[in-house]
Amino acid sequence: MSRYKDYGAFLKEHFQTKVQKISINAGLTCPNRDGRKGKGGCTYCNNQTFSPEYCLTGKSVGEQMQEGIEFFSRKYPAMQYLAYFQSYTNTYGDEKRLFSLYEEALHHPSVVGLIIGTRPDCMSENLLDYFANLSQNRFVMIEYGVESSLNRTLVRINRGHTFDESKDAILRTANRSLLVGAHLILGLPGETREEILSHADAISRLPLATVKLHQLQIIRHTKMAQEYADAPEQFYIPGVDEYIDLAIDFIERLPPSIAVERFISQSPSNLLIAPCWGMKNHVITAKIEKRMEERGAKQGRLCHI
Repeated sequence: MSRYKDYGAFLKEHFQTKVQKISINAGLTCPNRDGRKGKGGCTYCNNQTFSPEYCLTGKSVGEQMQEGIEFFSRKYPAMQYLAYFQSYTNTYGDEKRLFSLYEEALHHPSVVGLIIGTRPDCMSENLLDYFANLSQNRFVMIEYGVESSLNRTLVRINRGHTFDESKDAILRTANRSLLVGAHLILGLPGETREEILSHADAISRLPLATVKLHQLQIIRHTKMAQEYADAPEQFYIPGVDEYIDLAIDFIERLPPSIAVERFISQSPSNLLIAPCWGMKNHVITAKIEKRMEERGAKQGRLCHI
């Protein structure tokens, strides 16, 4: 029996067949990039770190979906797909254009739903109305970049929103009976180990279906890379075994109802400055599962919400 609720278990609650996410770059931007809230974006962000080859600006949403589906269908011909609007803020911009992009992704007959990655300060009531209506016959999930529950950290990394805005967006979304996910980065600069773990307590009070975790990564061509070069002592860069124990301590504080979609992220080696663990995601996940068994750890064991 698994010691935590993984993403596969979550998907089985909603689908009877195998499903695969197809990442989409819709050519959008963010309010902390275009000047509405700031310039330069989040200090850690370089979108090249998570954009697949087919997910290139210049290709339409439909073309990206088709190429992604062709790639995965070779191995699993009966697969169904979720259009994952991943890059930048996918609820930011002219709403008519946004609706058109979503509908273009849904046009393929094998696409059964949407996952929308966005910021908590970029979700209007009109968009929630649209997603709530769509969810009557399609799978719809909204993923919010929460990143930290500490406002001083959010200011430092130039997020341009507060944790209260994250809570508000999650509650408004869940109140429409929509599935909600949250993304957090473990080890942002200036946070102690106990403060990192306190994020688990903070999000445990919210109606979340999933959470994505990953280690802080210092990526080339970002403002944080320069900050790290100037003052590396201000950054917490754990070794892989130390991070494994941190991740386990974190999910022990989460309620068992929240599915853990991932524990780490893996950036291309040519862009990654630190930490350089030299292991694939699935290897570290296997190590986490083994370490949980060794420790007798279990999701929810230290959750008091």
